[in-house]
Amino acid sequence: MIDRAGLAAFLRHRRESLQPEDIGLPRGQRRRTSGLRREEVAVLCHMSTDYYTRLERERGPRPSVQMLSSIAQGLHLSLDERDHLFRLAGHNPPPRGTDNEHISPGLLRILDRLDDTPAEIVTELAETLRQSPLSVALTGDTTRYTGPARSIVYRWFTDPATRGLYAPEDHETLSRVFAAGLRKTAALRGSASRAGHLVTLLRSRSEEFRQVWDDQEVGVLPGTVKRFIHPWLGTLELDCQVLLDPHQSHCLLVYTAAPGSESHEKLRLLSVTGPRAARTGRRGRTVPGTV
Repeated sequence: MIDRAGLAAFLRHRRESLQPEDIGLPRGQRRRTSGLRREEVAVLCHMSTDYYTRLERERGPRPSVQMLSSIAQGLHLSLDERDHLFRLAGHNPPPRGTDNEHISPGLLRILDRLDDTPAEIVTELAETLRQSPLSVALTGDTTRYTGPARSIVYRWFTDPATRGLYAPEDHETLSRVFAAGLRKTAALRGSASRAGHLVTLLRSRSEEFRQVWDDQEVGVLPGTVKRFIHPWLGTLELDCQVLLDPHQSHCLLVYTAAPGSESHEKLRLLSVTGPRAARTGRRGRTVPGTV
């Protein structure tokens, strides 16, 4: 049974504890609210302000599991806080483990401060959970996929359009990297895991994957430099730094360019025009993630 008073009090406390700078927003000189405004939290949680306001005022329907997950992520809750939120709403908390997609508050705080840098948070199956705005401008919205296609490993071997985002001379190496990475995860999690299912699915749908998989390669690691192909900027050579959250098997990938390089200038241009171009299809060309 839902504890409406407890749920409302907990939401108010968490909202008032979360500061604008915690989510990458400027505080502003006229801010009087302690913590975040309700409308700001509603945007973070992907819901209407009216719906969220009713929860804080002990009204409205009992939130669904999906809605609670969105609230927990939007309010940057820890796993213990997320579980408490679910119990207040009368639901059993989601199971913890390697399939858990709740991003830790620490990784979210870092990502929220990277508006001017391509960055993304991914699972151990290379499923994108969250992107910075410049990451969307660079590669498109890779959080929009569903099913097996959420993993770039699956898309790499089944969707030719995915390869168009990477330099052709790197394709053979990337195929080996993706297969070796999946082999490591499948061995760690077992054949009955989501990783094991992905292996079975790819073996049935991709001749190239079967050939690379049967080579039995392990430990094939990606280089620190990744070469992306952007529709109107061309090739960008970016260094990739990885921050691992070992408790939830999530990684934060951050892409930067050497100062003074051509790619650094291209990133600067992308930071200015990219978000708008991603919405409008700049120069009449299709931009990744807009179709």
